Amino acid sequence: MPADKPVAPACERNQGPILEVLQRHFGDTRRVLEIGSGTGQHAVHFAAAMPWLSWQSSDRADNLPGIGCWLEEAALANTPPAIELDVDGPWPRDTFDAAFTANSLHIMGWLQVEAFFAGIGAVLDAGGLLVVYGPFNYGGAFTSDSNRAFEQWLKARDPVSGIRDVEAVDALARGIGLVLVEDNAMPANNRCLVWQRRD
Repeated sequence: MPADKPVAPACERNQGPILEVLQRHFGDTRRVLEIGSGTGQHAVHFAAAMPWLSWQSSDRADNLPGIGCWLEEAALANTPPAIELDVDGPWPRDTFDAAFTANSLHIMGWLQVEAFFAGIGAVLDAGGLLVVYGPFNYGGAFTSDSNRAFEQWLKARDPVSGIRDVEAVDALARGIGLVLVEDNAMPANNRCLVWQRRD
């Protein structure tokens, strides 16, 4: 393993349960845009397991070299080079029939969450799917003591970050024509939400 190849232990723990959801929904998918690919671990794991689709990873510029290490080592035919994408900046001109993000909405400020959904609205094809993995609150309430503690850690690190309410996020999704079709309980008090575009 190259010395500069980043590793996130959480990716190793959650990629199996997430893949089960993706395989259930991405059988007819051909082009996936991953927003916030982080280390690149998810990109190679999911692309290897679903060779019929093209997995386009993306992230801010400073994360692209690490993602590139994973993509280069895996040498998969269905993982094009990662592209630079900041939700506040320009989005790809291409369109996709699915989008995926993991552990990102609680890291962003709310304005960035709004920008995320505006960008998804521009790149997601009719009938396309959006899958979001991470912790969520319901009715403004934490689902576990560990999520409450995680929120405190997030706020100490960046006051504009925080675990998002499902209802508020779903309102943004509905604003771009997405309908929530599945809400999956995941390990470690996380959720995997699946929306489909039906506008």
